[in-house]
Amino acid sequence: MPTLSRRAQSLGTENAFVVLAEVNQLIRSGKDIVSFCIGQPDFATPAHVQDAAVEAVRGGKHGYTPSAGIDELREAAAASMARARGITIAPQDVVVGAGAKPFIAYAIASVTDYGAGDEVVFPVPGFPIYESQCLANGAVPVGLPLREARSFAFDPDELARTITPRTKLLILNAPQNPTGGVLSLADLKAIAAVLERHPQVWVYADEIYSRLVYDAEFISIASLPGMQERTIISDGASKTYAMTGWRIGFTANKQLAPVFTRWITNTESCASQISQWAAVAALNGPQDAAETMRRRFLARRDLIVRLLNAVPGFQCASPGGAFYAWPNVTEACALIGAADSEELRKRLLHEAGVAVLADIHFGPRVAGEGQHIRFSYAASESAIEAGVGRIAEFVRRATRPPRK
Repeated sequence: MPTLSRRAQSLGTENAFVVLAEVNQLIRSGKDIVSFCIGQPDFATPAHVQDAAVEAVRGGKHGYTPSAGIDELREAAAASMARARGITIAPQDVVVGAGAKPFIAYAIASVTDYGAGDEVVFPVPGFPIYESQCLANGAVPVGLPLREARSFAFDPDELARTITPRTKLLILNAPQNPTGGVLSLADLKAIAAVLERHPQVWVYADEIYSRLVYDAEFISIASLPGMQERTIISDGASKTYAMTGWRIGFTANKQLAPVFTRWITNTESCASQISQWAAVAALNGPQDAAETMRRRFLARRDLIVRLLNAVPGFQCASPGGAFYAWPNVTEACALIGAADSEELRKRLLHEAGVAVLADIHFGPRVAGEGQHIRFSYAASESAIEAGVGRIAEFVRRATRPPRK
């Protein structure tokens, strides 16, 4: 029997989909599960966006497009990204892909050499695909801890100590998955000051949640002096417009746009033309639905944070963006005798009927930061109330009496 390569055998995954498959199997077997494990809006794609897709189909717009995307979408994305960041972006510097996720791999492959010892610094906890794509592309993954005391931002001194002459890429994700943390202007200035001493380092600014910021204005590191040229801005339609399955993402960087275009030619050929026309309507059309979704997520954030903080042993900071809550459950684990957050996650699923993700699904647990689990509050208010209610009841029921 032919064997698999070491690269294929070691390829990582996104555990949200692994847990989702387990949840779906339990539901099919008759179990009643409230799921907070998948990060996608539970709203319908806005009607005018759906209509644009139907019009594209009826109008015969369903063949190949240029690998970089149709001109209309590159122009719309350039205008949208520029407006949100207070910078100028040329349409020819924008590349459209089948979602934002492929650009993580394209960026790593474009700025590091396989097996050369080139390093990529990424946040921990963080989106698991950062590390898996480093390994798949022969780069050295270097996790940099996010600190709860800093509202889940980097410590600039730790960043300065982490970067070496071999560092080629720094991945920033704000608002962040899984913590919901945002980076303030002060945070970004401190990061830029460190990078000023390391001109060989590119920045991958994963800003897919840029339109889901609640307590402040969104700020991109690309807006700081001298940073746009070395920053790969990554955004897309999935989270803002409830278009996860439409698979439309886009990046902007003048130097790398032609390289990303070649990667797309080599892999996916182009994003779906139908989805591209839908995204044009999303970006250029009415923004009422997107703003309504943002307000609903804000209300849900406030609801879930309030409810989680009433659960024995849970401590949940209010996330500044995205749609994730990241409560510290160190005390809850101790109360019920769980060894760690992963054991708590499994018990919540099988004993309380609630699906969440554990911190170890987002990289190695950060020393000294305790135990955490992730909730996606892209779920209805009734589901949030029911799910957290089940958790509170479970913790109270499972709490061990204190030793005498």
